[in-house]
Amino acid sequence: MIQVDIPASVRTVFGKCENRRLRMDKKTPAVVYSKGEDAVALQFDEGTLYKNLLFIHGRNAVVTLDVEGDSKGKRHVLVQEIQKDPVVERVLHVDFLEIEIDEPADFVVPLKYTGVAKGVDLGGELQTSINAVTLNGRPLDIPDEIEVDITHLERGGDPISCGDLSIADNLSLKNDPAARCVWVI
Repeated sequence: MIQVDIPASVRTVFGKCENRRLRMDKKTPAVVYSKGEDAVALQFDEGTLYKNLLFIHGRNAVVTLDVEGDSKGKRHVLVQEIQKDPVVERVLHVDFLEIEIDEPADFVVPLKYTGVAKGVDLGGELQTSINAVTLNGRPLDIPDEIEVDITHLERGGDPISCGDLSIADNLSLKNDPAARCVWVI
């Protein structure tokens, strides 16, 4: 899983007008939610936050927030929601969810099919039914994607199922192992 460090500071101003002033000063408001604790209001430098969010967009990533003015200091979080201005592509607000690095959790991991199947070369049609699987494990052990080599698939042959995927021993698959991922008809 990708790791990104982003500097932040505690936000002391609240409300619609104050958040507009923050945005005019090139700051982006955000909130960190954690289990059983009060939410922490933060502010980020707009450019730094945008570049980091663009880098991790659509991928599983653990963000380490180095929070100035917070008693915890560093927090490990996942991006929960990003609010953007649809006209100017500007980040308006971000919600983060604090996680424990050592506790297992469920993550959706995309499948990347590589190669050209033999059956497709002979006139068959490639069929895919699963493009992502759910894995359970510690956040830093989760892969960014799972590569699946499909070159050996033949027309009418055995499909590649979820149980055939190469997954590390410290991770567990939440999908049905018998579910078909890809095959050639």
